[in-house]
Amino acid sequence: MMMRRLTKFNHTMGFQITHSNKPKKVKPFSCPTNYDDNNGGTNGGSLIPDGVPGYASWLAKHPSALNMFDSITKEAKGKKVAVFLDYDGTLSPIVDDPDKAFMPAEMRTAVREVAKHFPTSIISGRSRERVKEFVQLCNVYYAGSHGLDIMAPPRAVKACDKKGNEGAFQPAQSFLPAIQEMSKKLEGTIREIQGARIEDNKFCISVHYRQVPPEDHERLKGKVKSLLEKRSDFRLTEGKMVLEVRPSIEWNKGNALNYLLDALGFSNAKDVLPLYIGDDRTDEDAFKVIASRREGFPIIVSSIPKDTIARFSLRDPSEVLTFLLRLAKWKKSEIHFFK
Repeated sequence: MMMRRLTKFNHTMGFQITHSNKPKKVKPFSCPTNYDDNNGGTNGGSLIPDGVPGYASWLAKHPSALNMFDSITKEAKGKKVAVFLDYDGTLSPIVDDPDKAFMPAEMRTAVREVAKHFPTSIISGRSRERVKEFVQLCNVYYAGSHGLDIMAPPRAVKACDKKGNEGAFQPAQSFLPAIQEMSKKLEGTIREIQGARIEDNKFCISVHYRQVPPEDHERLKGKVKSLLEKRSDFRLTEGKMVLEVRPSIEWNKGNALNYLLDALGFSNAKDVLPLYIGDDRTDEDAFKVIASRREGFPIIVSSIPKDTIARFSLRDPSEVLTFLLRLAKWKKSEIHFFK
């Protein structure tokens, strides 16, 4: 059943599985020497096609989580595993139109199965409401706006907001008027640039330029940076063909991961292993938190060499699907073994 689902998914998305499943010994956890702490953990990566020297040596430093699966589950046996997942580029493919980054049904099934056995959270740069519309699952927790809008587990909730959003934690709530004002200014600033578009993610603003002609990329960046020059209440970060305008608050996906662990009652537990899968620069903040714990599994999704603190890698959403299905199957078999 798992292989039939995977074959259908690969055919639909155009992916190919290239890693073998041969287990390898897990090396002691350590930060890669090429990790750039001053730049949020990554400097991006040049597009290097398969077969070109560079990827093989990078893969040796960040081995496939599929190849290492047996070793990962051996390390996780008897521990409490908490799963954290990015959305775009991890659970769904990167697409030109951000409104069409739909989650395949096979992936939704895999995430649902994982969430039956492990507390599972989606941490995305999208608004919490938007990513929930894409994922369409009720047995996972959602953190939107790079962790600035978190829906905590109900059992950990002490109060509800006025809209009944039980467990909503929004540390940038006071920035909302300024964010809305900035969104309007950005709309006016980029209006003349063909293909540029604004996405309102409630507590952050995304300026997408994937459909902007390459010769206009720097002009777009210049306009956005110029608008933010005298605004100390905002900061600018970059992702995959997107500029992220965020409030100047010390909060990111790493903070969100810690918050959710605390809400789950895992903050002081010594037998907890966070497993985080993500593909973008913003996910490095979460990888860094796991690295500081010296226990857990930060997994980057990338088919090209790039600076990262991640311990393991997966090439694309197709391999994420395979990994999640295997994870759920492993836990299910472990439960049956002890019955």
